[in-house]
Amino acid sequence: MREMLLAYSFLAPAFIIIGLFGLFPLAFAAYESTLRGLNKIVGSYDGLGNYVKAVDNLIYIINFWLAVGLVYFAVSMIARAVQEHRQEQTNAMRWALPAALTAAGTALIARFVFILLPEMLLIPSKLRGQNNTQEAFRSLVVETWWLPKVQIALWIGVVFLAAGAVWALLINRQMPKDGRDRIYFMPFFNTGICLISGAALIWFTWTEINAAYAEALEEGVGLELWSQIVTISAGFLLLLLAWRLWESARDRSSNMGVALRLVGAVALMAGAWVLIAELPRVVAAGDEDWWNGLMATVFYVLGTVPIQLGLALILAALLFQKIRGQTLFRVLYFLPYVAPFVGTAAVFRIIFSNRPTAPLNSLLDLFGAEPLLWLSEPAGIIQMITGGKIDLGPILSGPSLALVAIMIYGTWTYVGFDTVIFLAGLGAIPNELYEVADIDGAGGWAQFRHVTLPLLSPTIYFLSLYAVIGTFKAFNHIFVLRQAAALGTTDTASIVIFQAFKRDTRYGYASALAILLLLIIMVITLVNNRIASRRVFYG
Repeated sequence: MREMLLAYSFLAPAFIIIGLFGLFPLAFAAYESTLRGLNKIVGSYDGLGNYVKAVDNLIYIINFWLAVGLVYFAVSMIARAVQEHRQEQTNAMRWALPAALTAAGTALIARFVFILLPEMLLIPSKLRGQNNTQEAFRSLVVETWWLPKVQIALWIGVVFLAAGAVWALLINRQMPKDGRDRIYFMPFFNTGICLISGAALIWFTWTEINAAYAEALEEGVGLELWSQIVTISAGFLLLLLAWRLWESARDRSSNMGVALRLVGAVALMAGAWVLIAELPRVVAAGDEDWWNGLMATVFYVLGTVPIQLGLALILAALLFQKIRGQTLFRVLYFLPYVAPFVGTAAVFRIIFSNRPTAPLNSLLDLFGAEPLLWLSEPAGIIQMITGGKIDLGPILSGPSLALVAIMIYGTWTYVGFDTVIFLAGLGAIPNELYEVADIDGAGGWAQFRHVTLPLLSPTIYFLSLYAVIGTFKAFNHIFVLRQAAALGTTDTASIVIFQAFKRDTRYGYASALAILLLLIIMVITLVNNRIASRRVFYG
């Protein structure tokens, strides 16, 4: 116990910093996203109103699946704990109640924070004129702290936390020093947190759905909310089943079993496509700027991540050879990453200027080509290649030429960083493996394919995950390079969020968009982890 307390005392500063500057801003953004009002941090409560403006009824489906995911994680953690309990023949279940009490206490403390926070944020509005003094501020803080509803919420949470902690300590004292049962406290605690969060999310979503139906009834209009929720959710469920069936096909020993599972998976995909066909209509009812921003973000990710990783791998393979000036080339390739983004983006803005005498247009003129608008061109790159004779739509037209110019900058900036990481990964591969492969008759390409790439898979996984998250959050250089003449085709999701916050001063709506972007990044990360768990080779 003393060792554990000492360890946690050393970790306490890290917990405090992460809580104050990492978790609390996220929780505050979630709270702010439920408020509305222009130029107001403490606006009027609007529930899911900001999310409905952004993605319409899709938010109810997202909340439903988030709740399902939380329950799934809770069940899976309990299942693993029970399985280990049976294998090790330990008394794991005695930790369930203290862990549940601690999880409930943690949730109640979070509730206390969300009760206290709005009251504290109202203090500045009361400090105006002659009341704006330090004494008045202190008295209002004390008065807010001692509000009955605040104190009740605080002490209920403290009682639950104390009960869980005391119970856990009593169980811990009765155990032998080498008892392994202690490891089950955290799985049960995490399960309780997931179940409480899932239940709260379901209750919140159910309340908002009923409120939406009541408002529609007052206005005399109909809602297709439940039908859309059921239809689209069923479509995604069929997709999940199809994926499971497709994955199970490779475990079959007979060709007939494989064929039946593949045919069943295709049939389920077809049924899912029919059900999910309702999704475009729901999307069209949301915020057009937000969806255009997400589409520009996807274009930006697809146009930069594969190219910069491929170029970086080639450069790393070349620089890993013993050539003259190796160190100099490494420094030169890494310079764009350490240079100030705003400064280098300003230089690129001059290079990609739409003036006929701009550097890039002057180069095109040498080859007899017409000057281009570059950062001011809103037309899609594929639309321009086809001559604009066919209307391909916003998706098939591809990214605008202005966004392609920004992609070039992004690739130029991050290739050096990826190259340095790839060089570190190449340096970690034992040279003996190449010698053995050479003795076995493997050529350069065979060694690269069967030795280098498998052992570089952890590095590739890290860089791809880092690059995808980074491109989804990219802001500085895009904000510097974007121009009004591009008609918003370069506005990625982060730019749309910034515009809603800074230009429109819709703090609640900007927070809702930020939470949606966070959810998208989390889903991509989970999918990437799922894929990497089977394809990444750690030696």
